[in-house]
Amino acid sequence: MKSMTAEFSSDNSELYRRALAQWQAKDLRGGKPLPELSGQQQLERELQIYKMALELQREELQALEKNLTELSQHQHHQLEALRTSARILEASQAIAHVGGVEMDVTTRSIYWTAETYRIHDTTPEEYTPRLDEGFSMYPPESRERISRALRRAMETGEVFDIEVEKITFKGRKIDIRTTCTAHMENGKVVRLTGIYQDISERKQAERRHHHHNRILEMLLAKVALHDILTTLALDIETLLPGSFCSIMMLDSEEKHLHNAASQGLPDYFIQAIDGLPVGEGMGVCGSAAFFGHRVIIADVHNHPWTKSFSDIATRANINSCWSQPIMSAQGKVLGTFALYHSHMRNPTDDEIRLIESEARLTSLAIEQSLAESRLHLAASVFTHASEGILITDAQGNIIETNDVFTEITGYSRDEVIGKNPRLLQSGRHNQEFYSSLWRDLINKGDWQGEIWNKRKNGEIFASMMTISAVQDIHGIAQNYVNLFTDITPIKEHQRQLEYIAHYDALTGLPNRVLLADRLKQAMAHNHRTSGSVAVVYLDLDGFKAVNDQHGHDMGDQLLVNIAHRLKEVLREGDTLARIGGDEFVVVMVGLENPNDYEIILNRLLVVAAEPVMLNQQFLRVSASIGATLYPQDNADADQLLRHADQAMYIAKQAGKNCYHLFDVAKDIATKNQRESLEHIRTALDKKEFVLFYQPKVNMRTGEIIGAEALVRWQHPERGLLAPAAFLPVIEDHPLSIELGDWVIDDALRQIALWRNLGMNIPVSVNVGAQQLQQGNFAARLAAQLSMHPEVPPDFLELEIVETSALKDIAEVAELMRSCRALGVHFAVDDFGTGYSSLTYLKRLPAELLKIDQTFIRDMLDDPDDLEIVKGVIGLANAFHRKVIAEGVETVAHGELLIPLGCELAQGYGIARPMPAADLPHWAATWKPDPAWTKLYRLV
Repeated sequence: MKSMTAEFSSDNSELYRRALAQWQAKDLRGGKPLPELSGQQQLERELQIYKMALELQREELQALEKNLTELSQHQHHQLEALRTSARILEASQAIAHVGGVEMDVTTRSIYWTAETYRIHDTTPEEYTPRLDEGFSMYPPESRERISRALRRAMETGEVFDIEVEKITFKGRKIDIRTTCTAHMENGKVVRLTGIYQDISERKQAERRHHHHNRILEMLLAKVALHDILTTLALDIETLLPGSFCSIMMLDSEEKHLHNAASQGLPDYFIQAIDGLPVGEGMGVCGSAAFFGHRVIIADVHNHPWTKSFSDIATRANINSCWSQPIMSAQGKVLGTFALYHSHMRNPTDDEIRLIESEARLTSLAIEQSLAESRLHLAASVFTHASEGILITDAQGNIIETNDVFTEITGYSRDEVIGKNPRLLQSGRHNQEFYSSLWRDLINKGDWQGEIWNKRKNGEIFASMMTISAVQDIHGIAQNYVNLFTDITPIKEHQRQLEYIAHYDALTGLPNRVLLADRLKQAMAHNHRTSGSVAVVYLDLDGFKAVNDQHGHDMGDQLLVNIAHRLKEVLREGDTLARIGGDEFVVVMVGLENPNDYEIILNRLLVVAAEPVMLNQQFLRVSASIGATLYPQDNADADQLLRHADQAMYIAKQAGKNCYHLFDVAKDIATKNQRESLEHIRTALDKKEFVLFYQPKVNMRTGEIIGAEALVRWQHPERGLLAPAAFLPVIEDHPLSIELGDWVIDDALRQIALWRNLGMNIPVSVNVGAQQLQQGNFAARLAAQLSMHPEVPPDFLELEIVETSALKDIAEVAELMRSCRALGVHFAVDDFGTGYSSLTYLKRLPAELLKIDQTFIRDMLDDPDDLEIVKGVIGLANAFHRKVIAEGVETVAHGELLIPLGCELAQGYGIARPMPAADLPHWAATWKPDPAWTKLYRLV
């Protein structure tokens, strides 16, 4: 027993002591001293203590077991919680598209979470992340950004959070957000921990939002429909990579679809579907337009509606097509919005939503272009508009606003509902402004303009505002729709640019823009007062030499100095402007007499010529000045400046350092000449010139020997014009040559027409001096004759004026011989009016002399004219030339001419010039006067 007690006591002394203490405490509770124990009693006591120690040990073991159980349960719960957290984290990462990544900087090993593998379209079995290899998955720009950020993080522990593009293992381009935090040990980066978040949906949503807003802004800005549809189609490449877009519109007959815009489709494919009939089985788009609902064909090569397009679709790498009809607000089909894809597949829900959204936007664009009401458009884009919108009832109380309204004004929707828009008034506009606004709204139904309003925080802002009345069927306003844009930044920028826009940066003088405004104001003011306005154009003489010799900086200083001097000599109210280089313009107002401006012009010349000391050097220039006075020169502002400029150049040509006043009368004459030439040019182009024909006859025999072609102008407003109204204008102008060529060509054409009718009537044509003296006249005549081979050349006679032949008798004679070699005849017109000599008459190879009508008309009363006529006839006979009299107006003229030896004649006494169509009838009915047929030549 002693050994057992000793053993127990030795191994479990603590338990024994505790058991002993409990035994002793129990005995002492009786208050009596412990009696002496026998050996047996001591043994029993030891046994009891031992049992108590065992009990204590059992209790501790139970407690320990309980603690172990609880600890095990706790660890199990923690493990389950950890597993749950891991599942939740993994699920959260999958839902949020966020994957984890960690890199050991020392070993450069990388760990990816499951979501990170999923984001990259791979698995741990397929790919082991490596730092260097991973860079190849980024496009160049993104690769540079991520490489730079990682390098800084590894070197310094700098945290980064960036958004980049990346290519997955399946070739998808995705947008990811990647962040990184560094873990440091002993001042060194040992580990980088971060995330990969697939933000493709958000970025795509941002792109769609941006696209949506851009189209809405284009709609509100009333951009052309073609530009809007082209932008819609172009944006599809970004919104849905790998797809091709086609927008088709229904024609006015609603029977065919025509291409309105496309992206990614080759021209031959667009041409193949352009004009596609609307009907069941007419391709994807034709069927969608026919049924009025979306048509999806995942395999265009085997579907009966698209099988006929299989070859061209194969060529264009198109395998599926999804078409959405574009519907108007009234449910009418306007066209189709279609997406083509290189894979055989059906669209996803997201792609269907995109097609529907794009079709709605396209509908808005088409309806706006078809002039649907502005209110309908505003209602359609209300929630997407970039403008602030508020709608009031008929009493002007606000009933609705959009988010942009809150962004601009600072007032929330709830704060303004039921209130009047006057709470936005800034106090900058008077009552008349608002009264005028309401008058326009009531009378016109809308108001548009700039207005200053006040935000909730008291800040004043400018806005461009449009208010439209929404009326019922009776024309009574039910609501008012207010669209406004905050243009405060633009206004501020305008204010800053105002000076730059209107003043010269170097001299501080008004520039061309402000000059134009000042000049127009001066002209308007002059209408209400007497006097004149002088417009003065001043150009510095010798300034280029200063620039070349001394440099541009010195030249600029000289300009500033002279500008200051010029301004000092002007009166208050006058304007001095610099319009470029060394050119200045002065506008002087309220001039009562010429001396007023002459004095100032002389002062300007003086101060411009005074030497200027710059950098220890004297520089000297002068000025050439041109001036014009308004309203004496009754032109517009731009023309006044041009006139003053023209006058300035005349002053330069006159020796410089002087002024010249614009000659209004000469300018008017020049302008009229120019306008007349332009009108004649237009008349030639529009074929307004016609030929009339005056017969030439033998008065004695009655033979019709020919007709003279006389040009007339069938003016669309002034009627038929004689040659005197236009030929003098082009006498020395190249147009005379062009008109002359036309006359010859038309005369040849008419000869051919008459010959077809059996009438063999030669035609004489007047040839002007400038036309005749062209070096290639004979060649051009030959070309014209060759274009009318049915006309014998001797049926064409060219009449030249005697004075034109006198300029170079040898040259003209040679030319005439060249033309005669072609078979053409010549006549000298107006013979006797020049300074003819027998030598000239001998040398000119002309078969016919025409006595000028001025001698013929007066020969009955004027003996001198009669003698001249006799002399001309005598010369003709002497040189074996035929002679014909012009201006035979009476029978008496013929009775006098025939005995003198002139039987050929033309004139009003025979026939007036007539249209070509009238000549056959005249020829069939004309007979000479009996008094003529009885006469004979006496010489």
